[in-house]
Amino acid sequence: MGLVVADDVLGRGLQRIQREVDACFDQLLPVPDDARAPLVEAMRYAVIDGGKRVRPMLLVTVAEMYGASRDAAVRAGCAIESIHVYSLIHDDLPCMDDDDLRHGKPTLHKQYDEATAVLAGDSLHALAFEILGGTLVSSDPFIRAELVHALASASGHNGMAGGQVMDMAADHEQFDLHGVTRLQQLKTGALLGAAVEMGAILGKVPADGRTHLRNYARDIGLAFQIADDLLDEEGDEEKAGKALRKDAEQGKATFVSLMGAEGARAQAHALSEQAIGHLSGHGKEADLLRALARFIVERDR
Repeated sequence: MGLVVADDVLGRGLQRIQREVDACFDQLLPVPDDARAPLVEAMRYAVIDGGKRVRPMLLVTVAEMYGASRDAAVRAGCAIESIHVYSLIHDDLPCMDDDDLRHGKPTLHKQYDEATAVLAGDSLHALAFEILGGTLVSSDPFIRAELVHALASASGHNGMAGGQVMDMAADHEQFDLHGVTRLQQLKTGALLGAAVEMGAILGKVPADGRTHLRNYARDIGLAFQIADDLLDEEGDEEKAGKALRKDAEQGKATFVSLMGAEGARAQAHALSEQAIGHLSGHGKEADLLRALARFIVERDR
């Protein structure tokens, strides 16, 4: 289904957040007139005009549900997208997954070189926290500190990076369904959860009022990865814009290999509907989150 989705509201919402994120990165990353220019050009190559922007979309939608400024939420969305993109840059390196394509164009180390790719990833990691530390996200230092803590916690060994290490271990260890679920909750789910959490922080929702949002994020995180596994097994490389079927070639356990394609598909749809159920206390203001939960399992890239 891609970006042209049956739900016009979601289609317009995704297109809008993509434009806003690109414009924000364009402003954040002017190319300097000195020897740093290739580094900043590489950062721009990685973050502008690429990806679905699911994480910024989640953050902005939740923030706006609770009355937060959209401009502030978009900036915070660029922070989480910076972490996501840095992880992809490093994930594509020869020492990790050794991929040549990302979003239908050469990966950063192919377009530039490995050293530039490492530094661009490092710089995007730093940019994320530079954004969250600034007053344009919030004038309240306590909110800024909570945003930093949420994103840092989801990015490191207890989140995304920990999941990546487990994914590397899967090259030589055979994980069961529990192990694969845990791996993906960290590698993929942690940042999706952080996006929802950060939106709630900007909306000044107290921690004990975020449980339903955390449950929503948990379920769409697993649904997202199951859909990714199905796409890796059955998808079109041209539409995906990257190499597919690498996990199967490497003998890695996935939701599809452990549950079968039909079982995995049914589970993804069940998780999507369960995620939507967590939003029962909200009205139309949560329709975009509901549509996103369905889109995640119906997309074709």
